[in-house]
Amino acid sequence: MMASPGYSNPPSIFFEWDGHDLRTVPGPPNAVNEGSSNGNMLLLPTGQILFTDLSNDVEIYTPTITERHEESARRIAPVIFFAPHEIKPGRSYEISGIRFNGVTQGAAFGDDEQMATNFPLVRITNLKTHHVFYGRTHDHSSMAVASDAEVSTHVEVSIVQERGPSFLEVVANGIASEPLFVIVN
Repeated sequence: MMASPGYSNPPSIFFEWDGHDLRTVPGPPNAVNEGSSNGNMLLLPTGQILFTDLSNDVEIYTPTITERHEESARRIAPVIFFAPHEIKPGRSYEISGIRFNGVTQGAAFGDDEQMATNFPLVRITNLKTHHVFYGRTHDHSSMAVASDAEVSTHVEVSIVQERGPSFLEVVANGIASEPLFVIVN
């Protein structure tokens, strides 16, 4: 979170919420010279936060992961109930489970900026090369956040997806499901 004494009055102070406590964290270099109205944050699939501030300076914040963070993440992580065991590049598949839309809509700044992350990303990692690919998801059965209702989505496996043994994960709000072993043919 980025906060300042007024809409555009410097300095800006940054905070991290771990689900229990709000603590001050170091801000980017320009924070002392700008108000919070200049900041935009986007939660990345890695759990990192991309920050921009109307300048050419782009920052990536990597939160400190503690045991409490890991425990909280396990409780809210997506869970895959069904996905095919064999997939092919260029094809579309339906997968189902719970918590595919995360626990929050994502980052926002009033009506100016909306950086929603309440949709499932499907990440496929080749076990030989460790290259990571993301499939395009569509036709979600629900967009409800913080729900334990079973949902489904369709994923289009990238045409350039590497073949071979891989892990498939669903990522919502930067938190990944347990990996599911798949074969890419």
